Amino acid sequence: MQLVLDRISKKVGPETWLHEMSLVPRTGEVTVLLGATQAGKTSLMRIMAGLDVPSAGDIRVDGVRVTGMPVRERNVAMVYQQFINYPSLKVADNIASPLKLRGEKNIAQRVREIAQRLHIEMFLERYPAELSGGQQQRVALARALAKGAPLMLLDEPLVNLDYKLREELREELTQLFAVGDSTVIYATTEPGEALLLGGYTAVLDGGELLQYGPTAEVFHAPTSLRVARAFSDPPMNLMAATASADGALLAGGPALAIALPAGASRGLTVGLRASAIRETSREGDITLAGKVELAEISGSDTFVHVSTAVGELVAQLTGVHYFALGAAVDLHANPSEAYVFDADGVLLVAPRRRGGD
Repeated sequence: MQLVLDRISKKVGPETWLHEMSLVPRTGEVTVLLGATQAGKTSLMRIMAGLDVPSAGDIRVDGVRVTGMPVRERNVAMVYQQFINYPSLKVADNIASPLKLRGEKNIAQRVREIAQRLHIEMFLERYPAELSGGQQQRVALARALAKGAPLMLLDEPLVNLDYKLREELREELTQLFAVGDSTVIYATTEPGEALLLGGYTAVLDGGELLQYGPTAEVFHAPTSLRVARAFSDPPMNLMAATASADGALLAGGPALAIALPAGASRGLTVGLRASAIRETSREGDITLAGKVELAEISGSDTFVHVSTAVGELVAQLTGVHYFALGAAVDLHANPSEAYVFDADGVLLVAPRRRGGD
């Protein structure tokens, strides 16, 4: 299926829920809709599905205009945040329901194959209420896969699961999408989830489509400050700077030796990802002295919040580290890993990507 959203927008009363945008998801690939709550992800998916109609613009599927065509007339599979299953049907019958509607043969075998892919074959004779939240969501995913729809929409399907279950299902979904032939639209608020799923990412904010492209490219080269903020977890460290003969001079701090484009405005913003800030110095680094405000251990990383002359910075240090509150600490970063945005928030300089990144 080739889905085309052509200059669509959505207004509800005086409010604009979706500003005019065009989007052509890649056929047979995962397209991630990334944005904070109320960025417009669900509104956009409802229009894709036919649950809602745009106020302007057209929707085409394989060249045919389907704007206004209801969801029951489209071949779309959907999975929501909630665990939506048929409570009176056993797991096997939940998964089989779309197969029966199509009149397929060998339904029992197909159900077992799909259940095995999602590791729920041992629950086929149970009812959804007898399963955990993660298991119920696997059933909903299995039913969506069984439908075999050319367009699959997943609206933050893992958000209500605990951390461990989310991690497990993310990895499994990545493998499932890799072998499928459906166009998958996956909405999330988490940049890490977008990176894990790969494919393509559309960054949304306030109902606007800010950037769309291969996920790695959008992450490494955000076209604006708004994209950089949306596609960073923890948030990108942002520091005020001015253009100087030495590069980008941080307000209250050192200069970063960065080649700026000719005519760069004096009012700049320098961005450093938390993973680019280190406790150990390397050749060519700048040093920022500060005091520890907070240290958080998350998994195998430690996030250290440090108050410095250029503002509060967050450093993502590999491993488990312990810091006393108020302790003096020197942070180091290399100018080659810095982003520079102009006064309008437009990207001027991005770090050069290493091979394979």
